Amino acid sequence: MFETAKIGRTLSKEAYKAEEEELRTELLEAQIALREREIPVYVIIAGMEGAGKGEVVNALDEWLDARGMHVYAFWEETDEEKHRPQAWRFWRAMPRRGEIGVFFGGWYLWPIEQRFTGRWNDADLDQSMRGIRELERMLIHDGAVIVKCWYHFSEKEQRRRLKALERNDRSRWKMMPKKSKFSEQYQRFEAVASQVVRRTDIGRAPWHIIEATDPRYRDMTTGRVLLREIQDALAAAKNEEATEAMPSSTDWDMLPQAPEARITLIDRVDLTQTIGKGAYRKRLADLQAELNELAWRAHAHKISTVFVFEGVDAAGKGGAIRRITQAVDARLREVISIAAPTDEERAHHYLWRFWRHIPRAGRMTIFDRSWYGRVLVERVEGFTSRDNWARAYLEINDFEEQLVQAGVVVQKFWLQISKEEQMARFKAREDTPYKRYKITDEDWRNREKWDEYREAVNEMLARTNVRQAPWNLIAGNDKRFARIQVLETITDALRDALKGRD
Repeated sequence: MFETAKIGRTLSKEAYKAEEEELRTELLEAQIALREREIPVYVIIAGMEGAGKGEVVNALDEWLDARGMHVYAFWEETDEEKHRPQAWRFWRAMPRRGEIGVFFGGWYLWPIEQRFTGRWNDADLDQSMRGIRELERMLIHDGAVIVKCWYHFSEKEQRRRLKALERNDRSRWKMMPKKSKFSEQYQRFEAVASQVVRRTDIGRAPWHIIEATDPRYRDMTTGRVLLREIQDALAAAKNEEATEAMPSSTDWDMLPQAPEARITLIDRVDLTQTIGKGAYRKRLADLQAELNELAWRAHAHKISTVFVFEGVDAAGKGGAIRRITQAVDARLREVISIAAPTDEERAHHYLWRFWRHIPRAGRMTIFDRSWYGRVLVERVEGFTSRDNWARAYLEINDFEEQLVQAGVVVQKFWLQISKEEQMARFKAREDTPYKRYKITDEDWRNREKWDEYREAVNEMLARTNVRQAPWNLIAGNDKRFARIQVLETITDALRDALKGRD
């Protein structure tokens, strides 16, 4: 879920200075308008230890009018708070209409601590998250704006950052002794944080996952996120639709303008990776033989599998799927190719046409395109409202979680090729009679929206890449290399699922 916050986005000092003055001016103007419209704003500042959350708050302090902004730091519970409901400390701190309340950690810090320390189990955490979702919905229905920012970076960067703080006598005070334990088990903390973010990433109060490696990028992105959320709320209020309208902007709109601040996860895929023909043939034969055996073992142990294939047009999804079907007995697997929904499918919830194809115990279903169309093609092409696709992230995560809890192995593949390679493949299809059917006018139209799809894919990966149902980014410029990547991932997943079963 947090991979998009580890890709190395930066903002130069010059670019930061060029944007800061305009941002500060617009923030102050928006703050005045908030006061006039009497719209309360809740800003949640949360994230990894050492990510600079305090520095973010200091930046907001500098940019905003202090008379309409209040910062609340929720650390140790007071005796007074311990004798009341856990939410009481937040109820007391609710900002007045027209003001901005910045909640350091907010109502998320305590549940994360409880689960991280083992005092809670997953069921306890789920119950707490349901309560938080209801609280946020209540506030939103009352006309509030909730801006949730999660600051993240790699384990290596966290270690470097915390060591630097420890060495510097002037900055050592920033270390919170009782919280520093989070950094000692980075992966465990990240797993808990992923659960929390995923379960509370609701359409009207989404999480903005912000890379915290570069302080200038972190602060500028935070300011732009806050500004855009406020502007959207003001526009909705002006149209007298504050309780119904969804914001029109996306996370992409809120990023700094500099190119280095707008790189995506798929930009980091190394498309130069290749494999020779001889090595490919040998590796393919070995993997297909192993996959055949694993598929029959999974059938014997009634372990179902769901493989999802998405990617840019002409990325090689069909070729990768055929190398799977060549290896697996036809009695054990089914390929579902997804096109535009039928009238019958449109008459149901958008997930209905996928629910119907969930495999029986011990069987395999391969989806050539999937439910992610809601947050990709439907989003980019405007086939559904922002309300629908923004809500879909939570719905998709819940759906996949149900599959995993039922014992289904879920693996998702995004096949990526360069824009130049796509053009070459498009032309090759046009020049080859038996491949000509593969190229359509729709493919060319989608190509014109390459950057819009790049944006949508990055957000999709950020919001739906979870440990139990991970996304696998496949370098597809070399078709042979891509097929081997896919088969290796599938065999690894099945091998793990079957461990200790025989």
